[in-house]
Amino acid sequence: MNARISAQELFDQQAERLALRWAAGRSGASRVLESGDTVSRRPSLGGYLNIIYPNRVQILGTEELDWLDGLDSRMRWKTIEKIMEFRPLALVISKNQPCPEDLRLAAEETDTPLWISPRRGHELLNHLQYHLARKLAPRVTLHGVFMEIYSIGVLITGEAGAGKSELALELITRGHRLVADDAPEFTQIAPDVLDGACPELLQDMLEVRGLGVLNIRQMFGDTAVKRTKYLRLIVHLTRPSLEPTPGGMERIVGDLGMRRVLDLDVPMISLPVMPGRNLAVLTEAATRTHILRAKGVDPAAAFMARHSHFLERGDS
Repeated sequence: MNARISAQELFDQQAERLALRWAAGRSGASRVLESGDTVSRRPSLGGYLNIIYPNRVQILGTEELDWLDGLDSRMRWKTIEKIMEFRPLALVISKNQPCPEDLRLAAEETDTPLWISPRRGHELLNHLQYHLARKLAPRVTLHGVFMEIYSIGVLITGEAGAGKSELALELITRGHRLVADDAPEFTQIAPDVLDGACPELLQDMLEVRGLGVLNIRQMFGDTAVKRTKYLRLIVHLTRPSLEPTPGGMERIVGDLGMRRVLDLDVPMISLPVMPGRNLAVLTEAATRTHILRAKGVDPAAAFMARHSHFLERGDS
């Protein structure tokens, strides 16, 4: 999914926090920044004025305006012209400094949004970089039910009719929380972090066969739902295999694997769906085991080490 944001959207989302106001270039409000726009050069979504590797949002602080004032008239105009040629998403002047008239005229002529803020340059930089990085981060929609179980994000997947929603409903009654049903959206906000959220249309809803669409917040209260959660584990519901597992190692270590989501490998455990199995208890146990493994505790490895020690003691 190719994320994008327009200058007007960025202004609306940050206007209150950064006290932004328009100085020029309102006709450029529809200018759009897409997630792939910085791939062809050194990527930088926001930063102080840079005409060698220009940022997508150029911040003009006291030093930048003083530097422009130090140029002769011919070089100053060429520099301003070069800044506008790179078509930044917006220019932002910090600390309510007066906007130079030639900069304002150039912004009007080229339809370049020009904003003024009372915030200091580093505040603008931190807020805008963080906001743009999240908005334009790689994202994907997966099929399944995303939940918070024992404080970690768990995605329940499986074929249609495998019982994902019924399992989610039982887990909710056991005190766990729903994040998103059917189509959770995952955004890679850091090299090793996938943030999962629910589309606005599906917020608080869970569809269960035979019952229809349920509003979990209204049925179980505000504590039964959560807006976002980091994805740490995938529980995949499968049909039981009739073929025996070679060597029987799966009986000891479990059916463990990995699933590639964007640029990350997420741990996945497969649970066969069979009559009489309590999938809610099994999912809780799988989550607890994953938490233990993350802490360096591996029950299967400990058992095999104990078994090897027992065999060696018997031989001696």
